[in-house]
Amino acid sequence: MKLFIKYNINKTCKLLLQERLDKLPFSCEVIGFGEIEIKKTISDEQHNQLTAVLQKYGVEIMDNRINTFVQKTKDTVIEMICLEEKLPASKISVYLVKKLNYSYNYITKLFSEVTFTSLENFIIIQKIERVKQLIIADELTLAQISNKLSYSSSAHLSGQFKKITGITPTAFQRIIKKRRLNNTTSQPPPHSEIPFHSLAMRSKSSERGKERESA
Repeated sequence: MKLFIKYNINKTCKLLLQERLDKLPFSCEVIGFGEIEIKKTISDEQHNQLTAVLQKYGVEIMDNRINTFVQKTKDTVIEMICLEEKLPASKISVYLVKKLNYSYNYITKLFSEVTFTSLENFIIIQKIERVKQLIIADELTLAQISNKLSYSSSAHLSGQFKKITGITPTAFQRIIKKRRLNNTTSQPPPHSEIPFHSLAMRSKSSERGKERESA
């Protein structure tokens, strides 16, 4: 049986990671997207212990300053798209400059050098992933999703969605609905749903068979 659930992936990851960090012999706290604060100085052995724990969750400690900055840029973009109630009215470039305290030219140049893709392309992909999540949640219309993610129109969203995924948002909606319908109709009814009179008929037939055998 499949159950369709709704959850905040960022909040879930943060809570699960914090629960694991709380089991360590030293104090650690997930203070933000992609950031962990260690309350006191730890030994090399404790650092290795922390590294091992994080690696089990696919989390890597960033030691290189440039890689750390690029990762922080990614985290800031994802946080903006997934956690903000609505994307900022100002340009995304203004938002990133304010959050990262660097010029937008510097941010984009460094991002491209390290990731071999543009920051603009990364932002588009993250927005489309968010659109998918909102469509699956089935709480907003396409126009509302378009407004929430600061697209100029539903047509603009649809065009960008198709360019990245190869299908339109409407087609994606149909696929999700069809999967849910198929999953619902493919489930056999529980035994409690078998009508009582059917059970009675089966019982009588069984009794008649036994009587014939004894005769």
